[in-house]
Amino acid sequence: MRTYQDLFRAPEFTPLLAAFAAHVAAQTVSRTAMGTLVYDATGSPLLAALSMFGPLLAQMIGATVLLSATDRMPPRAATIGLALFFAVATTALAMPGLPVGAIFAILSVQGMLGSVGGGVRYGLLTEILPPEGYLLGRSVLNMCAGSLQICGYAVGAVLVNVLTPRGALLTGAALFFVAAAVARIGLAKRPPRAQGRPSASETWRTNARLWAAKPRRRVYLALWVPNGLVVGCESLYVSYAPHHAGLLFAAAAVGMLAGDTLTGRFLPRRWRDRFGAPPMLLLLLAAPYLIFALHPALPVALAAVTVGSIGFSANLLLQERLMSLVPSELRGHAFGLHHSGMFTMQGIAAAVAGGIAQLTSPATAMTVMAAASATVTLALAPGLRRMRPAAGGVPAGVDMGRKLTGTG
Repeated sequence: MRTYQDLFRAPEFTPLLAAFAAHVAAQTVSRTAMGTLVYDATGSPLLAALSMFGPLLAQMIGATVLLSATDRMPPRAATIGLALFFAVATTALAMPGLPVGAIFAILSVQGMLGSVGGGVRYGLLTEILPPEGYLLGRSVLNMCAGSLQICGYAVGAVLVNVLTPRGALLTGAALFFVAAAVARIGLAKRPPRAQGRPSASETWRTNARLWAAKPRRRVYLALWVPNGLVVGCESLYVSYAPHHAGLLFAAAAVGMLAGDTLTGRFLPRRWRDRFGAPPMLLLLLAAPYLIFALHPALPVALAAVTVGSIGFSANLLLQERLMSLVPSELRGHAFGLHHSGMFTMQGIAAAVAGGIAQLTSPATAMTVMAAASATVTLALAPGLRRMRPAAGGVPAGVDMGRKLTGTG
C-alpha cells in the first residue's frame, strides 16, 4: 500500500479519517473559545493558557491509570462513547455562570480521557490498514490534523467574535456529535483486542512491560524527547516575534505537512533502513533552530522553521517501528502511551523554555532547547540504527511472548 488511491480503497479508512477530522475541528474551535471565555472571566493570561493547553498535561494522568481500557473495549463503541462524552462536556462548558473551578475540573477529565482516545484511534488504524499501510495512513491523519488546526484557529476566532465564546463552544459540541455519528455509521463492530477488565493496576503493569525492553524504550524516548524540546522552541514564537508569531506558526505547519507527505508517500523503506532516517530527521528538526542564536531576520527565521519542521516526520517512522515491537492486542495501549507521553513532554518543554527565556532571552532559550534536542538525538542514534527488523518484522532481542502477551 504505497499510494493514496490504495489507502482510500480500505473500506473503513475514509470514515475513520472523517470522524478524526470532526474531532480535531471540534477541539480546535473549542480551545479558542475556552481560552477567550476564561480570559474574559478572570483577566488572567495564565489561566487562559492553562484552559487551552493544560488538558494536554492531564493526559499523563490518564496514561497512568486508564490506558489498559484502550485494548479492552470494542473500538467502535469506544470511539462513539468518547466523542459523545466530549460533546456533552463541551456543552456543559458553555453554560452561563459556570465557576472557573468547575471549568478546570471538566477540562481535566477531558484531558485524561484524551489519552484513551488516542490509543483507541491509532490502535484501530492498525486493524483497518495492513502493516505496510500504517505509515501512509498515519501521515494522512497528521496532514489532516495540521490543516484543520491552521484553519480551525482562524475559524474559531471568527466564531468567537460572531457567536460569542459560548456560541463557539456549542459549535464545537456539535462537531463532536458529528464525529460520533460518522463513527457509528462508517465503522464496523470489532471485538476488543485484549481480554480482561481495564484497571489502574493493569495499566501500570502494561506500561512497565512496554518500557521493559530496551528497543521499545529507545523508541519511546525518541518519540517524546527530541521533538518535545523543539516544541519548547515553538512555544516562544510569540515572545520572540510578537508581531510575526502567526507567520512562524504557519511556516512550522507548512514544514510539517511537507515532511509528512514526503516521508509517508515517497520515502522508500530501503532508504529509511540504509540511512537511518529517524535520527537524521530528528537532527534536521533541531539543527535549524540553532541559527536563532544570531537573531536572524524574519525571512531567515521563517526558512529555518519551515526546514526544521520537516523533521517532525521522524515520528511517522518511529511509530511504524513501535508497531513492529508490540503485539497486536496491545497496540492501542502502546500508541496511547506514546500519545500521552508526547503531549506531556511538550508541556514540560514549553514550561522549561519559558523559564529559560525569562532569565535570558527567547532567542537564547530557543537555541538551548534546540541544542538539547540534538544532543538527545545523538545519544539515542546508535541504538536506533542497530534496531534492524528480524524475521517477521520484529527486531532481535524483543520478547513478544512472556513480557507482553499476558493480560493479568
